[in-house]
Amino acid sequence: MTRPTSALVLFSGGQDSTTCLASALKRFAHVETLGFDYGQRHEVELTCRENVLRELRSRFPQWADRLGDDHMIDLSVLGEISDTALTRDVDIEETEDGLPSTFVPGRNLVFLTLAGALAWRRGISVIIGGMCETDYSGYPDCRRETIDAQQKALALGMDRSLTVETPLMWLDKGETWQLAEDLGGQDLVDIIIDETHTCYLGERKRKHDWGYGCGECPACKLRASGYEKWKRGVLA
Repeated sequence: MTRPTSALVLFSGGQDSTTCLASALKRFAHVETLGFDYGQRHEVELTCRENVLRELRSRFPQWADRLGDDHMIDLSVLGEISDTALTRDVDIEETEDGLPSTFVPGRNLVFLTLAGALAWRRGISVIIGGMCETDYSGYPDCRRETIDAQQKALALGMDRSLTVETPLMWLDKGETWQLAEDLGGQDLVDIIIDETHTCYLGERKRKHDWGYGCGECPACKLRASGYEKWKRGVLA
């Protein structure tokens, strides 16, 4: 079998998906991106993703020709049927079943299904996502076991070889910061700090060393702690 030359990256505009996009641009001759508008509370990420793409093209001319079409899918129906802290203005807390209230049931499964359909149409056989089982909020659809099952279902259902890569699956957030530096140096780190969005509450007015956010939600705390760990490693 010949090595695939193109990939489709699930790109939200956050730290993880930006790092995955940079990884893809280093390895594939042609990379397309896919985002979803599902009524997320932090919809500002949809604007941030456009800014990230612009900065990547500007600061990494060697990647610009590899960066192909950006696709956006209206998935508002997912937000309509989800009663979660990511799609409603409610407190972020642990639910009775032990899952965080930010868990959107079926989100990654739907994302991958639609990504598979788009990849089929675009002649792409590799889908790349930022799911992580090391530093995560306990989301069951971020586990590699889930991804493997979905990959098999997509390949069977579309009768085509399809691979779902998760470059961050076994990395903690500190290692994700390090990977970004390894891939694109300080320029990529600066793009992640200045342009990407992680905060669940959509806060873009408060800037920290690690980027913008409320600093209190689980996503901000995880990003901040990873940054601190990474900087300690750099400075040690």
